[in-house]
Amino acid sequence: MRKILFLVMLLASTTIFAQGTITGTVMDSEMDGPLPGANVMVVGTQQGAMTDFDGNFSIDVEDSSGKLRISFVGYSPKTVQFNVSGGQTVDLGEIVLSPDANALSEVVITGVVDLAKDRQTPVAVSTIRSTEIQEKLGNQEFPEILNTTPSIYATKQGGGFGDSRITIRGFDTQNSAVMINGIPVNDMENGQVYWSNWAGLSDVASAVQVQRGLGSSKLAVSSVGGTINVVTRSAQMSEGGFVKASFGNDNYLKTIASYNTGLSDSGWSGSFLLSRTAGDGYVNGTEFEGYNYFIGVGYQPNDDHEFNFMLTGAPQQHNQRGFFTRLSSYLAYGENGEPNEKYNPDFGYRNGKEFTFSGNFYHKPVASLNWEWDITSLSKLSTTAYASFGRGGSIGSIGRINGRQSFALPLTDDGLLPIDDIFAWNSGQDVPSLGDPRQPYSGEGQYQGQFVNTGNGDRSGENGISQRSSVNSHNWFGVISNFETELTDKITLDVGADLRSYRGFHYRRLVDLMGADIYRSTADSNNPSRFLSETYDPTIGNTLNVFKSIDDEEKIDYYNDGLVRWAGVFGQLEYAGDQISAFVQGALSNQGFKRIEYFNEAPGNQETGWENILGGNIKGGMNYNINDQHNVFGNIGYYSKQPLFDAVYINFGNTLNPNLTNEQVFGIELGYGFRSQYFNANVNIYRTSWADRFESDAATFFEDTPQEIRGTANLLGITQVHKGFEFDFYGRVTNKFKWNAMLSVGDWEYKDDVVASYFDENQNPIPGVDDAVLSLDGVKVGNAAQFTASAGVDYQIVDNLNVDATYRYADKLYADFDATDALNNPNFEVFELPSYGLLDLGASYGLDLGDNRLSFRVNVNNVTDNIYMSESNTNILAQPGDETYDGVNTRNNVFFGWGRTWNASVAFRF
Repeated sequence: MRKILFLVMLLASTTIFAQGTITGTVMDSEMDGPLPGANVMVVGTQQGAMTDFDGNFSIDVEDSSGKLRISFVGYSPKTVQFNVSGGQTVDLGEIVLSPDANALSEVVITGVVDLAKDRQTPVAVSTIRSTEIQEKLGNQEFPEILNTTPSIYATKQGGGFGDSRITIRGFDTQNSAVMINGIPVNDMENGQVYWSNWAGLSDVASAVQVQRGLGSSKLAVSSVGGTINVVTRSAQMSEGGFVKASFGNDNYLKTIASYNTGLSDSGWSGSFLLSRTAGDGYVNGTEFEGYNYFIGVGYQPNDDHEFNFMLTGAPQQHNQRGFFTRLSSYLAYGENGEPNEKYNPDFGYRNGKEFTFSGNFYHKPVASLNWEWDITSLSKLSTTAYASFGRGGSIGSIGRINGRQSFALPLTDDGLLPIDDIFAWNSGQDVPSLGDPRQPYSGEGQYQGQFVNTGNGDRSGENGISQRSSVNSHNWFGVISNFETELTDKITLDVGADLRSYRGFHYRRLVDLMGADIYRSTADSNNPSRFLSETYDPTIGNTLNVFKSIDDEEKIDYYNDGLVRWAGVFGQLEYAGDQISAFVQGALSNQGFKRIEYFNEAPGNQETGWENILGGNIKGGMNYNINDQHNVFGNIGYYSKQPLFDAVYINFGNTLNPNLTNEQVFGIELGYGFRSQYFNANVNIYRTSWADRFESDAATFFEDTPQEIRGTANLLGITQVHKGFEFDFYGRVTNKFKWNAMLSVGDWEYKDDVVASYFDENQNPIPGVDDAVLSLDGVKVGNAAQFTASAGVDYQIVDNLNVDATYRYADKLYADFDATDALNNPNFEVFELPSYGLLDLGASYGLDLGDNRLSFRVNVNNVTDNIYMSESNTNILAQPGDETYDGVNTRNNVFFGWGRTWNASVAFRF
């Protein structure tokens, strides 16, 4: 009570001696919106305030005149004068802060980026800025920074570098759009985003905005679950840069250097960044090395025109834990009844060096040129042309030893692949653990008496195992143009076009014969017996030249191209008043699909025609600001979404799907927001139905036998309904003590049964396995926690020293399932994995050295070293008498999350 009375007296005395009140709004120049949390200080005094969630501030000042200094980490501070007397209230209006030279220095392309504005755009949105990304991400994967956002579930999957995945409201990236500076980056064939290709985003992002649900993007993108907008910084920044080094567990080491030239008198500016990341990997056998480069060049010849060029890429190679591992195996190689979450059965040692059958190597540079043209004071045209060239693929095994593929061979005493034994057996040596000795080749051709490896389809004793890579390269070109004009002071019209052309190259090639003399390929029906010996190292060096021809490469197993053409038009009408804002959008797109099959079709009959499919969307929403504190909004939308490539040409061939149909998506959302100087809250409820979709899922046949087959199942006519509730809030007790929290509750289920057909990994129907009905009606959607919550605090102990803590919790995490599990089973259900909670801690310290700054950061993730399962791709329920761990049947294949990890960094900014 005494503290409360003291606070009241203090406030009263401040009012008595105040000459007046200064108010204003601090704006972010890049996000074109308010800047919450900015510090506002009266120069020469201890008087100050912090902007609220709308960027507003209010200060009672004791002097009639003076200066205010407005600052925010990563932005150039600004000083403004004030004059006030007689208890007046003076509004300074909008005060715009821009990023400074100490912040990351990348090009931002604002003209084609659809960013939501608080209390105006009627969508559920969360924004994370560069300062939080740089401080709190540490050595985690880029998507994991979003784990404290409602309805987001991000995991490391197998734990390899860049192998993380993310879902929004239960939908993965195949059905959630990812945009970088307004450019869509989801694969145009399968819709996926492979984060290892974008490992450098954490270095270059100025902000990440997640719009959950159908969102506000004008493009007809796949935002069933939501849209992730990654915004990079502008080249038009003052001269300066930084160098940074960070290190962590398992020999993690990352170095970054960045420099900005600043804006010259002639209108030119440049930004450059280079980084390298390497380490052993937390999971055994997951060594990695990756680079990231960024070049941004800006040119502003006059006030009406502005050009920005960007080139970025992240060449990398990393070993993986490529397959879900059986829970019993984690336990077998653990201690004291606890699993070894680092266990990886997908690698071994060759002469003491790691040798893997699960890895990835890729380089996907993206170049873009943006032109901003202010035609008049009311109209402007924004155009971005871009190109992406992806080169690389994954590593795996091909072939058999005495009828067994690599994953079915007996493991070493350490639970690893017997790599040295495979080399020995392939070369004709007697290896009793692998069964009968190898027999020399006795077939046709000139290689009788030698040791000849072949593919998975050959079950003979002379088969042999090779290391291969599955290449998935592409060329991608696109143009997005948006014309905006103000019809009135409150109504804006946007119209534009979205054009894309894509060609994907898919084939396999040899990496290592593993002791054999040569490889015999029988997969090409036009040349069914080819003896091959050329091998190709899966390294960064072999991906750097993205213009290298593939025509002369020796290809095995399969070879096909997928072509996609996209032509879209869009329009939006937006009303923005003081109290009411609303929009209505429409988009129409034509996707053309074409497939070229080189191995299984005769010349002259290898190319399909173009299959053109029309799709589009219409959506709209309205926001109502009840007063300065309360607002409500709602949105509704319908998508007719073209299917993915494998749903157009099915069975891994040129067969056109006879049941080809667009996916139907209908979403509705309501929201409420509360804003004040000390507390901010958002509440959202949503429902999304997604019908008539096709999916190709993993399936296992004849499991635990020498005839085990890992293949796929084509599922037709899937329907899902996702409903949920989201709540997030942020507050501050003082300028030094901030806190945040969120809660999301989902109810995501399949609706109706579906039909499935099955194929092996060579894309052939599986003998004896017929089409079947899967009983999915009412089954929970797996692989994403349907209940998530988090809470965090940030406290400034003294000037320049901050500590923070975040706790997050995941529950209602259901197993995924093999597409054979629900065969004609009307009582089919999925089990729930154990819930888990994780605590992360961090500390930051900065030291000003004149105009330079030296800063330090330490992160410790999963402080309590909690052991938890982050996902399961099998659905074996625990029955009485079954061996279990934490209630889960140990026959299930799971991924464990990481235990305790740490990261420390030092940065010098100049």
